[in-house]
Amino acid sequence: MTPTATIDFQIMWNRLIAVVEEQATTLIRTAFSTSVREAGDLSAGLFDRQGRMMAQAVTGTPGHVNAMAESVTHFAARIGPQDTFEGDVFITNDPWLGTGHLHDITVVTPVFRNGVHIGYFACTAHVVDIGGRGFGPDGREVYEEGLLIPITKFAVRGQVQPLLIEMVRANVRTPDQTVGDMYSLAACNKTGERRLLSMMDEFHIDTLGDLSDFIIETSRKATRAAIATVPAGSYGNTMQVDGYDTPVHMEVRLVVEGDRLTADFAGTSGMSKFGVNCPEVYTRAYACYALKCAIAPEVPNNTGSLEPFEITAPEGSILAARRPAPVSVRHVMGHLVPDVVLGALDKAMPGVVPAEGASALWNIQISARPTDPASGLPDREILMFNSGGTGARPAHDGLSATAFPSGVSTMSVEATEHVGPITVWRKDLREGSGGTGAQRGGLGQTIEIEAREGYDFYFNAMFDRVRHPARGREGGGDGAPGRVELADGTELRSKGRQLVRNGQRLRLSLPGGGGHGDPRKRSLEAIAEDIAAGFITAEAARTQYGDDD
Repeated sequence: MTPTATIDFQIMWNRLIAVVEEQATTLIRTAFSTSVREAGDLSAGLFDRQGRMMAQAVTGTPGHVNAMAESVTHFAARIGPQDTFEGDVFITNDPWLGTGHLHDITVVTPVFRNGVHIGYFACTAHVVDIGGRGFGPDGREVYEEGLLIPITKFAVRGQVQPLLIEMVRANVRTPDQTVGDMYSLAACNKTGERRLLSMMDEFHIDTLGDLSDFIIETSRKATRAAIATVPAGSYGNTMQVDGYDTPVHMEVRLVVEGDRLTADFAGTSGMSKFGVNCPEVYTRAYACYALKCAIAPEVPNNTGSLEPFEITAPEGSILAARRPAPVSVRHVMGHLVPDVVLGALDKAMPGVVPAEGASALWNIQISARPTDPASGLPDREILMFNSGGTGARPAHDGLSATAFPSGVSTMSVEATEHVGPITVWRKDLREGSGGTGAQRGGLGQTIEIEAREGYDFYFNAMFDRVRHPARGREGGGDGAPGRVELADGTELRSKGRQLVRNGQRLRLSLPGGGGHGDPRKRSLEAIAEDIAAGFITAEAARTQYGDDD
C-alpha cells in the first residue's frame, strides 16, 4: 500500500466517525423514548458487506455497540444477498441475536451504491415498553417478558410492513411511542447512508472493501501490540453480587500469551429462575470493553480491535444464559462484568485499573395507575436511569453519580416528570457513600419519588450492590451499600415489582464506589475539600482518615 493510499484511508476513516456520530444524533433528536433522547441509551455504526463493524458513534453504550458488532453478522447470514434489496430495512429484538433483552430494538439497513450492495448501517435503542410483564426481573421465561421480533424486514423495497406495525401496536402499552422509536431507528440509518454516499462521491470510491480491510487490520495489529505489553500469565478473580433471590458468584480467569488474551468465566453461578440472566453476547460486550479500556484505550472501536479478546462463559451459566431463560434486566449482571474482569487484570497491571464501583445502573420502571380505576385517568409508563458512584482510580477520586461502564446519562427530573404523574422530591449526592482511600470512591445519590394526586405506582426494582457493596482496592475502603425503602424507613426489596401508594415516597439510596489506596495517605487538603463539599462529615473524617486518639 502506498503512503498516499494510507493517508487517504486515514482521512476517510476519520470522516466515518463523523458520519456515524451524525447517525446517532439523528436518533437522539427523533426518538420518542426518554431513555434514548435524554439518556443516550443507544448505539450506531457502519458495517461492511460481511457484517464487520468499521466505525461506531461515540454516543452510545458499550453493551449496545459491542453486542451490535456481533448481531449484524446474524442479519447478514439470515437475510442473504439474494433477498437484500435497495429500500429494505431489517429489524429484531431477539436477545440472543441482538443485544441481550427484548427492550433493545436493533435496526439494520443495507446500503447500495450504483445498484450494488456495499455495506450496512445499524443502530440500537432501548424502548420504554415492549409488552409482557414490563421492564423488570420477575419473569420466569423470556416469553413473559414481551414481544420478540425475529430477524425480519421492517421495510421491503421502501415499503414499511403494515402487519408488523399492527402486531407491535397490539402487544405494547405505549404503541405510539414504541412504533415511533422504530421509525426513528430507520431514519437514523438513512441519515448515515446519505452522509456516507456523499463522502464516497468526494473521494471517488464505489466500494468499502479496501477501506474496511485497512481499518480492521490496522486496529487488530494495534490491539495485539497492546496485549503483548501485558505480562504473560494466568490471572483470576472472583466477586459476589446480590442476584435476585440468592447471591451470584462471578469468576474469571485471564490468560495472556504473547499478543493473545483469553477470558473464561468458568466457575460462575448457573442461571437464575428470574430475569437477571445475561446472554453471552452481552457478557462478551462488557468484558471486551473493560479489557480494551485498560489495555488499548487509544485504538478506535471496531471489529478489528474487538477480535483479539477471546471471551467465553459456560453455556447455562448466568453469564451465558440459554433460551428461553428470562433476561429482561440482563444489564445488572452485564454491568458488573467489568469489575470482575478488571480485578483479575489488576494482578497483571497493578496501578492501572480502578476499584469496584456501583457499576450496574439503578434503572427504575414506574407504572403509574389511577388510585380509582373509574376516574378515567390514563395509565403511564415511566423509565428512569440512575447511577451510583464509580470506583476510585489509582491517581484520582471516583466519579460521583456517574454511569460506568454503561456511559449513559440520567434523564433530567423535568423530562421525567413531564412524561408521567410523579414528583421527584429529592435527588442529591449521598453523603459518606464513597469508599475511603488515598483516592476516595465516587458518591451515590439519594432519590425520593412520589405519585401525584389520583395515582399510585408500581415500580420494578432491578438494583444490585445492596448486600455486596463495591470493594476497595490496594487498601481502600468499600463503598456504601445501596438501600431501597419508603421515606418512613420501611425496607423494600431490591428486586421485583412493588406497590407505592399515593402519599408514600419511595427512597432510593444508591451505592458508592470503592476507595483506592491506604486512607492514611489521603492528603489533608483533599479531606478538607470533601468536608466543605458535604461529601463527608468532619466527625466521619476524623474516624476514617485521622487518629482516633
